[in-house]
Amino acid sequence: MPAKPVLLVIAHGSRDPRHAATVHALVRRVRSLRPGVRVETGFLDFNIPSVHGVLESLAAEGVRDVVALPLLLTRAFHAKADIPAVLRDAPPRLRIRQAEVLGPSPLLLSALDRRLYEAGLSPADKSSTGVVLASAGSSDPEAIAVIARLAREWQRTGWCAVRPAFASASLPRTEEAVRELRELGCARVAVAPYVLAPGFLPDRIARGAAEADVLAEVLGPAPEVARVLLERYDAARTPALAAVGA
Repeated sequence: MPAKPVLLVIAHGSRDPRHAATVHALVRRVRSLRPGVRVETGFLDFNIPSVHGVLESLAAEGVRDVVALPLLLTRAFHAKADIPAVLRDAPPRLRIRQAEVLGPSPLLLSALDRRLYEAGLSPADKSSTGVVLASAGSSDPEAIAVIARLAREWQRTGWCAVRPAFASASLPRTEEAVRELRELGCARVAVAPYVLAPGFLPDRIARGAAEADVLAEVLGPAPEVARVLLERYDAARTPALAAVGA
């Protein structure tokens, strides 16, 4: 039986050390769920190892097949341009398939629920609680539309109301969405960061949640997030997905 492709998790990277620590914690959870798959991590910027460095090392070892998985929640610039460009520069002996980004997924909604419950809410609070779905933000209309649609879907699971907010590039900001939910009459307001790891923009989300009743943690190494990674890996392994650059 041929070896399973190596799963290369591609993270953005950050000067904030919490970012890399959270990425590595998530990768450890993925490894624990699928011990038969080799999982490596590469960063686009700020942290090491770089994506290019990992690909060079894999090629030097004789690895043939790689699934490159963007650790991103939406298909914006990094998924559409940055990552494909890096993968095109990989050693030619590697056959690389780029997996889809993580979102949207019902599992990510479950992870958001998990973080809110860990922050003190309970399922019984849903009907009286308004939630701000706070993402990093993007100038890509497709990514913004995905967040808005996700907010609508999440509201249908029983929350009083769900409003999207963005830490950059788009509006409204977190604090504006908090005020809107207050004016709507929700008994309490919670902020759920729709981000994977701590850093500059998640800190901005936290500041914008100052007037909320509850602030959840970032998604981080939630088990549901790890399961989405493996779903994307499995889908990318199928022959129907063309190799990058093919």
